[in-house]
Order: sequence, then C-alpha cells, then structure tokens
Amino acid sequence: MLIYIAEFLQNFITGFNIFQYTTFRAVMAALTALVFSLLLGPWSIRKLTALKVGQAVRTDGPQTHLVKNGTPTMGGSLILTAITVSTLLWGNLHNPYIWILLGVMLATGALGFYDDWRKVVYKDPNGVSAKFKMVWQSAVALGAGLALFFLAKNSANNILIVPFFKQIALPLGVVGFMILTYLTIVGTSNAVNLTDGLDGLAAFPVVLVAGGLSVFAYVTGHAQFAQYLQLPFVAGANEVVIFCTAMCGACLGFLWFNAYPAQVFMGDVGALALGAALGTVAVIIRQEFVLVIMGGLFVVEALSVMLQVGWYKRTKKRIFLMAPIHHHYEQKGWKETQVVVRFWIITIVLVLIGLSTLKIR
Repeated sequence: MLIYIAEFLQNFITGFNIFQYTTFRAVMAALTALVFSLLLGPWSIRKLTALKVGQAVRTDGPQTHLVKNGTPTMGGSLILTAITVSTLLWGNLHNPYIWILLGVMLATGALGFYDDWRKVVYKDPNGVSAKFKMVWQSAVALGAGLALFFLAKNSANNILIVPFFKQIALPLGVVGFMILTYLTIVGTSNAVNLTDGLDGLAAFPVVLVAGGLSVFAYVTGHAQFAQYLQLPFVAGANEVVIFCTAMCGACLGFLWFNAYPAQVFMGDVGALALGAALGTVAVIIRQEFVLVIMGGLFVVEALSVMLQVGWYKRTKKRIFLMAPIHHHYEQKGWKETQVVVRFWIITIVLVLIGLSTLKIR
C-alpha cells in the first residue's frame, strides 16, 4: 500500500524512490511486524486470559507440562494479524503471489482457529477430527496449486529442482505440480503444528526457515541473479520476500512472550497457518527440496510421529519413549530449555546447508 503513496510523492521528493527497492521494504516489513507483535502482545495476552482461552494440556503427555494447563492459547492470531498488516503495508498489492500467500495463511489459520476453539470450549485436547482437518487443508492446498500453475509465465516455473545438481530439473505438468504442491503445503502445515509442543520450539525455526527462503525468493525474482545461479526466474517472486520478512518479524515479536516460561501459546491457528505459508513460499520459488533441508526439524518431528504410530500399530511396541521426538528427549532427562535451544541450533545449521545450495551445484 505504501509503495503507491511513495510513487506519488516521489514526483515531489526524489527520496521516496527508496520504496521501489525490495530490500528496503523487506526490512521495514520485518520491523513493522516485530513492533506490531511486541506492542499488541501484552494486550492480546490479557484479552485471551479474560476470555479464559486456556490451553488444555494432554493428560498422556509429559507430566511436567501439566503446570501449563490454562496458559492462554490462540496467540497465533496475533502473528497472522501482524504478518497481514505488514504485508499489506509494504507489499506490492498488484502482485498475485501476495494474495495467494495471504489467502493460504488466513484460510489455514481459520481452520486452526476453529480447532483451538473446540479445544477451549469443549475442553477436548484433540480438537476437530483428522478427517475434517485434512479436507480443509486439501481444499486450500489444491486451490493454491491451481492458481500457481496457471500463473506460471513459462515451463521453468513448473519444474522440480534437485539441490546440488544443476542439470536435474524435472518437468512436472499439471498433475505432478498439483501433487507436489499438495504434499508440500499440507505436509509442512502439519509438521510445524507437530513441532509446536514446547515453549518457543516452533516460533524461532519458522523465523530461520522464512529468512532462508526469503534469500531464495529474492534471487529467484531477480532475472540476472537467477541466471547467474542457474535458478528458474519467477517474475514477481521478489515480492515474496516482503511476506517472508514480515513472517520473521511477527514470529520474533511473538517469541518474546512465547519463550520459556511461555505467557502464551500460538495454538493451531498459528502453527498450521505458518507451516502452510512456508510450504506455499517454497512452491512459488520452486525450492521444495530446499524447504525439506531447511525445515529438517519439522520433517523429523513429523516422521517421529508417523513411525511411532505405524510401528505401535504393527508390533504394540514404541520406537521412541514419546512422540513427537522433542518429548522423547524430555523423557530421557533433557530439560525443556535444553531441547528447545539444541533444536534451534540444529535448525540454524540446516538453514545454512540449504543456503549453500545457491552456489554448490
């Protein structure tokens, strides 16, 4: 929105040309979302507390988590609001990717909101049924996939890129593209949601992964950089940077209140939406495999649940002491803060490995 005001004002004051630079708007989007979250965080916590929107802790989880029962949840609504406001202020609203990203995030956030609401009102830790959740997520993912496929300017925007191998770029076609988009968006959404089980565990890795993907988005949306680094050029992908940095700022601001001991939890409204948004970013910039690398923590968390459930159904035995895997390490004696910080460190390393694929080809 501000870019249009700046375009008018630059006719009188040339300094407003700075709004044309993606890097400037990206930094300002991050700062805007950060300040928004920090300023409205205390009010949001008081409001959620007054509404008695408290977390219902699972009785079959770690016993040390029972003290968190009643902690305000649904704080992810603050994150989504901060991202939306910042993106609308600093993004180019003529860019369709902005609207697709906001649409996916808010639609998935609505599902998470309903899920959290059922948990709070009916005191049911399980929330909505898995079938209902999957149908909703599938509709959002397939809708986004169709929109992105028909927005593609050329066949290079619909290929599968394999990191570290510059000669491998597989054409997908509409069916392959839709399947990959579905798996990426739905898979990442659920993986981030499973990761959000300890104070601050999901928020900071989302910041790191979103920051890493923003670098790819900037390069992918720049014709010369994309050609030099042998990446597909996606016209308009530079605006995805604004969304990514807004996500970084919003999650950092939220982390101020979500760090141990958490004053508020993001809930499904935040985790499901942020995961879906990250998956959509990866699809737009054609870096699904890089998302798997950078978001390796999310992948492992999801796999630990799948393996645990599958193996238990087959043998009536457990692979891990408790799943997701962060609870396994808690059961082994790690303190909650140890698990969180060590998983942060792992994510930092994975994001650096992901960034290395820009040049190592």
